[in-house]
This record gives sequence, structure tokens and C-alpha cells, in this order.
Amino acid sequence: MNTTKTRPGASKAPALPPAVRLAVEAARDKKAIDLQVLDLRPVDGFTDFFVLCSGKNLRQVQAIADAVQDALRKEQVRPAHVEGFRRGEWVLLDYFDVVVHVFSTERREFYALERLWGSAERVPLPDEAPPPRGLAARE
Repeated sequence: MNTTKTRPGASKAPALPPAVRLAVEAARDKKAIDLQVLDLRPVDGFTDFFVLCSGKNLRQVQAIADAVQDALRKEQVRPAHVEGFRRGEWVLLDYFDVVVHVFSTERREFYALERLWGSAERVPLPDEAPPPRGLAARE
């Protein structure tokens, strides 16, 4: 029996592994578009999670990928493989348990990994932090 209580209005998103959470936060900080997490564990994938997101242009795609790498590097987590950074159309960051895909919007539509991995569970993401309120929050 699940006795976990949530406060009214709280997100019911499951706890994400730290690397996934950090990747999501870093991508959000760089205004990633259509951020999604797929749980591949039930479908016996080669990794546990995909983090999928898009950028509007080459610079944003690269900035998102850089931010994810920086956030995880601060936790001493380094990718086993990075692919596509220079072209900036589809950057793949392979951390074994999580693979981060940062696409241009055109490449995201073309490859449609969400459709390809349609049997994977989409993980609801926690809501973004609310904006600060009041004078004390601005100090």
C-alpha cells in the first residue's frame, strides 16, 4: 500500500534519477523546446532513460548540450560518447544510464524518436519552479 502523501497541487511526477533531473534542469535553463523523458527500462532498451529536447537553431542546440554536460560534470559525471555537436542538428550525449538527445526542430520531426520508442513510458516532468515573489525573493 502506498502511503506517500502529496500536498494539494503538487506534481505527481516520480522521482527521477539525479543525472536525468540535472539534464532536464540544464535543458530548461537554456529554454529547450518540447522537453520529454522516456523510461526505457520496461522495454529492455540499451539505456534506462532518454531525455529529448529541441533548440530553435544551431547555437541553442549547442548551448543546451553544453549546459547538460556542465551540469553533470559538476557532479563528476562525464559522457561516454558525444556525437553531432559540431553540426548542431542532433547532439547525442551518452551517459550509459541516460542518453540525452538535443535536436534542431527539423531533425526532431524527421527522426521522431518518441514514435520510434512508442512503447517506452513518458515520464511526467516536475513543474518548473515558480517565479520568486515579493521583495525578499529579489535580494
